[in-house]
Amino acid sequence: MLAKLHTLSLLGIDALSVEVEVDVSPAAIPKIILVGLPEAAVKESTHRIERALVNSGYVRPQNRVVINLAPAELPKQAASFDLAIALGLLAASGQLDSDLFEQYAVAGELALDGQTRPIKGALSMAMSASADFAPEQRRKLRGIVVPSANAAEAAVVENIEVVAVDTLAQAAAFFAGHLPIEPTPSRLEELFQELGGYDVDFADVRGQEMAKRAITLAAAGNHNLLMVGPPGSGKTMLAKRVPSILPGLSAEESIETTRIYSALGKLPYGKPLLARRPYRAPHHTISNAGLVGGGSIPSPGEISLAHNGVLFLDELPEFHRQTLEVLRQPLEDGRVSISRALSSNEFPADFMLVASLNPCPCGYRNDRRRECHCTIPQIERYMSKISGPLLDRIDLHIEVPAVPYGELAASAHGTDSKSMKESVVAARERQTQRFEGTATRTNAQMTSRQLREVCPLDSTCQKLLEQSVDQLGLSARAHDKVLRVARTIADVDGANDIGVEHISEAINYRMLDRQFWS
Repeated sequence: MLAKLHTLSLLGIDALSVEVEVDVSPAAIPKIILVGLPEAAVKESTHRIERALVNSGYVRPQNRVVINLAPAELPKQAASFDLAIALGLLAASGQLDSDLFEQYAVAGELALDGQTRPIKGALSMAMSASADFAPEQRRKLRGIVVPSANAAEAAVVENIEVVAVDTLAQAAAFFAGHLPIEPTPSRLEELFQELGGYDVDFADVRGQEMAKRAITLAAAGNHNLLMVGPPGSGKTMLAKRVPSILPGLSAEESIETTRIYSALGKLPYGKPLLARRPYRAPHHTISNAGLVGGGSIPSPGEISLAHNGVLFLDELPEFHRQTLEVLRQPLEDGRVSISRALSSNEFPADFMLVASLNPCPCGYRNDRRRECHCTIPQIERYMSKISGPLLDRIDLHIEVPAVPYGELAASAHGTDSKSMKESVVAARERQTQRFEGTATRTNAQMTSRQLREVCPLDSTCQKLLEQSVDQLGLSARAHDKVLRVARTIADVDGANDIGVEHISEAINYRMLDRQFWS
């Protein structure tokens, strides 16, 4: 007999449709043949499935079994095919009869006792099975059957039935019609309310009001930010609190980000949905592939895990220069493309870059409390680890000085996240109205044409900008960055037009162009 079931295979962060065909025919010697470009994890599944069948009370077919995973040219590399293959064996051997195989996709790993185990990418699979995200599925799929551990994650996708099963026997009873299982309800709004809060606040940071102002501007326009200051001045503390002032994730952004974590198996336990903007802070020893993604079958890296959130690179000069250079294209495009001989994948990487560094190798240049013995050549050599093209792509360079004892001991709290977020949200609303009907969402994403349209300057502003470009030697990209930041400053201040004070403040945020160590 021949049985056919629908399942899905993860490729990068996308789930592709796969048809499981199981054929059982008489043979003198029992044998199982698995075809369809299976990788090692899939090849080993036949042994798991055999014992799961027997330990669940079913009979292992004593015949020739051919299992085909179509399309044959698509590599299959996960254990998520176990449940579909096991059900196919039951159907092809006459132990299970069901009319539901055409209506449901099946995905799940099996233990030897028939229990289901969680899989990676359940959210992407549910999206692929849903007509809302994959219109081609509208004609056939009604829902998806997944392990109970993945049910809440898959149920984030609305308008599709997510059937949770704990065992192979339970799945077989459902398809046979003997065990009705209520679909797992979608709790999208509840999850946002439960998981959307932040545990950190800018009120915890003593002093650094100028830095908080710059961070507010960076968040308001989604600008990249670089902080320069001695050890212990609060750079890392400031960076960790940046997500708390960004606008809340929309449902679309949340699902887009969650599916990346789901595909990598990095969703925190008990949190089927990311309701807060991600914050990633990789160590400086990270490899190129770890940062941007890679592998023989490409998978996302840290910049994709920071999608719709913040990527913090602490001690920027300590990163390998080549590793930093691979950031240049994603910073411009908001996506990263990784090509290999067998496949090419594109991953989202629209993040806000926040970086920090010391002003010199010892870290105490211009610090009144500690003496610095670094020479100018040493400082220049230290700073040269960061290329000019990368610095050009960072909109704001600010100094974060050491905090005096008086501010550390003060009882009054500084600016808190709530007031900073109010300014950010108000500025973002102005940008939403300005760019309505276009692909641009924030000032940092403005094209050159939009820059000319929404950033007109009077003669005084033009003269100031011209002098700054000549004196600082700003590149064309840095010139445009100054205009974008000036537009954001005007938005935060509630001004319709860019004034001299906005241009002046934006120029002051290019401190590394002024060679502050000389």
